[in-house]
Amino acid sequence: MPESGAEFSPASKLLSFPEILRFLSVAVPLGIHKIRLTGGEPLLRPRLAELVAAIAAMSGLRDVALTTNAVLLAEQAKQLHDAGLRRLNIHLDTLDRERFRTITRRDDLPRVMRGIDAAVGAGYDVIKINAVAIKGLTESDVIPLLRFGRERGIEVRLIEFMPLDAQGIWSLDRVLTAADMIRMLEREFGPLTGVPDADPRAPATEYRFEDGHRVGFIASVSQPFCMNCNRLRLTSDGKLRYCLFANEETDVRDLLKADDADGLAQAIRQTVWDKWIGHQIHQASFQAPQRPMYSIGG
Repeated sequence: MPESGAEFSPASKLLSFPEILRFLSVAVPLGIHKIRLTGGEPLLRPRLAELVAAIAAMSGLRDVALTTNAVLLAEQAKQLHDAGLRRLNIHLDTLDRERFRTITRRDDLPRVMRGIDAAVGAGYDVIKINAVAIKGLTESDVIPLLRFGRERGIEVRLIEFMPLDAQGIWSLDRVLTAADMIRMLEREFGPLTGVPDADPRAPATEYRFEDGHRVGFIASVSQPFCMNCNRLRLTSDGKLRYCLFANEETDVRDLLKADDADGLAQAIRQTVWDKWIGHQIHQASFQAPQRPMYSIGG
């Protein structure tokens, strides 16, 4: 459930914490048992730990996670852990300071590193790094990021470049595929084998090295997992989406404001039924969504 676009949407358009919790009070009994707060950047939201604590206390939830760019994590890691957050995904495409500045337009890599250290020190059960691999831009970062993760016991998940970039630079020839990355990693670190009994609903396909360290691949472009996808996304402005790549969404903001539990339950069910067979990236009819990734949520 993304807190998406928090740094770009006027505060008046954002769902309030009571509205988010109202949504979950309807969604959880319908079978939604895992919640992720994601971006934009959720750590920009004031009093975020209060929302985390309220979600973590809800009956019926099995998992509460958060995805962040970690720029503000050093100041909030312990507070969020104390509130009940146990799993963190940190988006980090490069360890090169100049390339980080080029990609993000900010010189914040030292703050991200402090955030990762703070999260490790806070005792989170799971910390993962998400990195988008792009030919000609971050291809050379794959090996250093894996080495960084292996040294710290952090699993890195490598993500194929998807047509959700705000700059509109995506093209198939810039996609570094999971197969390409596996070959790169095996040359550097040795053989990789698939993790047995993996969760078929998970977006990442996990592999492990002979020493047991794991790496994940999110191959949305070369190996779509649409038929196993069971995710829904609630944007920070109250839109319900059944797919990252969808061009349609259901506005549930008025239902939340009216506290219409029956209407909201029907909207959630209908959105699930509307999930399409696949995203059609490789077809001529594919149209990239109007919302970029930062306003949808990962």
